[in-house]
Amino acid sequence: MTKRTAVGRIIMAGKKRASMGDVARLAGVSAQTVSRVVNGEPYVTDEKREAVLAAMRNLKYQPNAAARAMKRGDFKTIGVLYRSLHPVGNRKALEGIVDAAAAHSYSTLLIPMGSTQASGGGGMPSALEQSAIDVAIVIVSSSLSGAAERPKALPVPTVVLSSHAPKLASSVSIDEAAGTREAVAHLLGLGHLTVHHIAGPERSLPARNREDAWRAALIEAGRPVPDVVRGDWSAESGYHATRALLKTQRPSALFAGNDQMALGAYRALFEAGVRIPEDVSVVGCDNIDEAGSFSPPLTTMLMDWDLIGRQALQVALGMLDDPTPTILTTPSTLIVRASTAPPPAR
Repeated sequence: MTKRTAVGRIIMAGKKRASMGDVARLAGVSAQTVSRVVNGEPYVTDEKREAVLAAMRNLKYQPNAAARAMKRGDFKTIGVLYRSLHPVGNRKALEGIVDAAAAHSYSTLLIPMGSTQASGGGGMPSALEQSAIDVAIVIVSSSLSGAAERPKALPVPTVVLSSHAPKLASSVSIDEAAGTREAVAHLLGLGHLTVHHIAGPERSLPARNREDAWRAALIEAGRPVPDVVRGDWSAESGYHATRALLKTQRPSALFAGNDQMALGAYRALFEAGVRIPEDVSVVGCDNIDEAGSFSPPLTTMLMDWDLIGRQALQVALGMLDDPTPTILTTPSTLIVRASTAPPPAR
């Protein structure tokens, strides 16, 4: 049988895409040789390489990129798992990841952890197993599932954007506790007796970290610890939380869990005729782009989430060569503006 006849029989008989075996038979070589040519590997003679390439052209053979990637473990794709991109920090971290991934010629695949794919049966590990990714970065805003904490639950190198990382995962985080303590110390240092707190949602890990650090700082300083009022990260929730607080107390210092809730507090204080900072000092958290344009400009903690995203990408790519978990913590910085001042004279 001639090669031309073989081509005709393969095309007529199949009515489906040519396989690697079809290419091997037409070229008169082994399937392993075809695989080496497809993957650009050495140790193939020029004659055999040309025969394989000619057979691929004749059969219109298209290599299965996904299968090749799976065999080599190289999809050139970063998986980003998340439950919510509502918080500013999560969105900024994602921007940092995407920009850094593109700079390294990697694509980014977003995997919502609330989706069927991500939550079916195994939570985070199930999502990782089902996705064509090389490494994973998990943006955490609430507790991870218990399955993620088992030693063999992570099928690809994984970086968690939180200090609460499961076993075998690397973590990249901001030292929220130290930043919160610095904010409280700043207000106490101005002469305020205590600091009231607008906390984020109870299920939120960042909210919990900031609330715990706020409470610990006041206890260590021997100051009264007021009851928290709680929001959901939005400006509207900060507004209602502050209105509720003003019905029972008149704080002289207020620490908001993020800048949006601080903005809502500004509105509630303005409507109540309370001046900032003459009557009450306000500190936020995150240093959003608009923080310096508040009236007055907002004192806040700089949380460089874009940097955290970029660092997570670097750690994730490093785990391809060395899977040993890495723990990386970045400090936060208090940016003092015009929203804080000594308390009014009693």
